Amino acid sequence: MNKKVITQLSYDVLGCAINVHKEVGPGLLESVYQKCLTYELRSKGFEVIEKVKAPLFYKNLKLEVELRADIIVNESIIVELKTVDCLLAVHEAQLLTYMRLLKIPQGLLMNFYSDNLSKNTIPMVNEYFRALPE
Repeated sequence: MNKKVITQLSYDVLGCAINVHKEVGPGLLESVYQKCLTYELRSKGFEVIEKVKAPLFYKNLKLEVELRADIIVNESIIVELKTVDCLLAVHEAQLLTYMRLLKIPQGLLMNFYSDNLSKNTIPMVNEYFRALPE
């Protein structure tokens, strides 16, 4: 996998999310958007995993905590879904932490509680993305 492939995948995922948003509109629960987006992505041939548990290690201690990333696409992008008035720094921190714990190079933070989903989506990358070949 390289940066170009993951970047294209990111555009494809956003396109699927926009289709969902156009079809059902804003104001529903995150779980509804998750099911619809998962269906849309799978219908396009993407590999999708939902509600992935993220292991958390503190020094030599493995903690049994329920950190759950909403959707992982092709083992390369985490999609974190929100339905909030506005995205906050804590939402970005949550996604970055999931990306680090699961060693996923890119994330998309999407707020479906909006009129324009593309303007309310924040793409994020980390050190795993920067290490990929061009």
